[in-house]
Amino acid sequence: MLRLRIASLAAAFGVLSAGAQAESAPLPDKLTYKDTFNLEYPAAPFFLPDGDKLVYERRSMDIMSDSTHSSLWQIDIKSKQHRPLLAGDDSVRNAVLSKDGSMLAYISNASGSAQLYVRYMDSGQTARLTNVSYAPGNLTWSNDGQHLAFTMFTPVKPDSLFTGMPKKPDGAKWAEPAKYIEKTRYRADGAGYLPDGYSQIYVLPVTGGTPRQLTTAEYPHGGSLTFSKKDDWIYFTADKQDGYALRPLGSDIYRVSTTTAKVEQVTDMKGPESSPLISPDGRWLAFSQLDDRKLSYQTGDIVVMNLNNGNTTRLTGSLDRGIGRFVWNDDSDELIFSYLDEGNNRLARVDLDGDIDKLDVTIGGQSMGRPYTSGSFAVSSKGDIAFTTAETMRPADLALYSRRGNTTTLTDLNSDALDHLKLAKVETLPVTSSVDDRKIDAWMALPPDFDASKSYPMILEIHGGPHAAYGPHFSMEVQLMAAQGYVVVWSNPRGSSSYGEDFGNLIHHNYPSEDYNDLMDVVDAAVAKGFVDSKNLFITGGSGGGVLTAWSIGKTDRFAAAVVAKPVINWVSFALTADAYPYFSQYWMEAMPWEVADKLWDRSPLSLVGNVTTPTLLLTGEADYRTPISESEQFYQALRLQGVESAMVRIPGAPHGIAGKPSRLIQKVGNIVAWFERYRHDGESEE
Repeated sequence: MLRLRIASLAAAFGVLSAGAQAESAPLPDKLTYKDTFNLEYPAAPFFLPDGDKLVYERRSMDIMSDSTHSSLWQIDIKSKQHRPLLAGDDSVRNAVLSKDGSMLAYISNASGSAQLYVRYMDSGQTARLTNVSYAPGNLTWSNDGQHLAFTMFTPVKPDSLFTGMPKKPDGAKWAEPAKYIEKTRYRADGAGYLPDGYSQIYVLPVTGGTPRQLTTAEYPHGGSLTFSKKDDWIYFTADKQDGYALRPLGSDIYRVSTTTAKVEQVTDMKGPESSPLISPDGRWLAFSQLDDRKLSYQTGDIVVMNLNNGNTTRLTGSLDRGIGRFVWNDDSDELIFSYLDEGNNRLARVDLDGDIDKLDVTIGGQSMGRPYTSGSFAVSSKGDIAFTTAETMRPADLALYSRRGNTTTLTDLNSDALDHLKLAKVETLPVTSSVDDRKIDAWMALPPDFDASKSYPMILEIHGGPHAAYGPHFSMEVQLMAAQGYVVVWSNPRGSSSYGEDFGNLIHHNYPSEDYNDLMDVVDAAVAKGFVDSKNLFITGGSGGGVLTAWSIGKTDRFAAAVVAKPVINWVSFALTADAYPYFSQYWMEAMPWEVADKLWDRSPLSLVGNVTTPTLLLTGEADYRTPISESEQFYQALRLQGVESAMVRIPGAPHGIAGKPSRLIQKVGNIVAWFERYRHDGESEE
């Protein structure tokens, strides 16, 4: 990142030295697409044992590799000294500190592939501990600091059907051999077609050597690991039941002996258990648990088990909100956790009796594309909490919330990139649903140099999920749209997460439905402000937002143009082509898709394509296996048959998360704005 900015300054000085002509060219005072590469944000903070120093991942955009680069930086809480810890050319991730703080384990690609390294904190010496073919994950220290446990994909011999293929003559050029698939989960978005094998648990001495495989069973292991107090067991999540691939929410907590590799089941509750975490004193096992009722939106709880007698206590049952990450305090008498609430990600404490203390802390700032909820935090031995901040006009910084309730900002990562630019101001937009008078949270970004006496074009940006949540958070996509002179509006219609199960399940087996009405109420509220041009309304959204965009233009012609990103167009075809088809067919549908095809068709945007007159752009990644590009192709071809002005943008190699690379974020926003500019009525609004 530093090199990029030095290069940018050098380039700027080079232009100035070309002559007086350059002196008259003003520097941009609003965001440009290239500014995407200048952003940074913190992630994965953790304290050193004394609680006076904080380490975090500093993530920046690498313009040369078109990727997110991660380095480790350290902050002295008292002196505010901020310096690099591991900040070379190679990206560092999954860093974890030993219990005594003497060693730091992490994953790096310094050798050309993802390997496990350890750094000695007193001397700064580093050593590579592994030479493995697949990337280690979920690094976990033993309590005595002598071993590291991790998970790693371990291949098995692939299945085959036909074994009588004749031998190929030397020098012959034959077609690639056939790929034989005989498993339910055979491809995944972002990973493509999956190799044969399973994630297994390994343990490795910190002095190096050969990782020892502890688990061998042919069932999936997932998520975090945690050592027992005496380091004789490792607790993990797995689903060992037959037919696990058709049980998308089936998992229990198990433990494996670090000496004999014996596996024992620990929990057996209705619904999935996951994220095991042993308390520092070794007496309690905390984990998340979901009472699975086959609803499309369900919120789980934190449960603790007394390891002496096996009794369990549900701690957060009174909180009707989605629970995120949780950690123990050093005294083992309470947990600090995050939870979603009305478009924000907040923190709270809960003791072993289930008494919840909500903290005045909102975390976020890590969703660089769209204004989704996000955020991470850490708790020190002193009870202080470090967290990533949630702000409207810049990505996250790190802040400290002391046990006394004071908040101090520790970093300033983006002033150099943003302070000299005019950004869009974000305001709350009050909305009441015309369906049932419910409050619908909404926000709007006002373009730089906004003047309420003028008339502006407006973009309605719809979130995906559909069980997800936007909030009043920084979004590069929103800011780039606003920089082009648009008022940008986003909201949480019924079905959104962070408002409890009842609100989320208003669209259970009924999606899309009145969430469309909520969105139109949001548009009406924006137009009523008086500075939005009703002839220059535009609509877009991705995934679930793509569904609602396509549905909306089948219901109304009020929008001048639409961009439908990575949508579901036909629920029947989606259910039988999406990577997570066992989940979608059981939780989002009343029965198998061929049994309720008429009901699914009634909720499919394709059923309304005959009504569409709005000029429409389809935008999807070609490697999207979550909402496959065949969905976009269906809608595109139907629109062309209808004679509707339409086009399709295909992002090569991009999975469902199109904006995973900085250049793809730029391509996404740039194409959306360019399509809207084509249909913007210049005589009706001022730029």
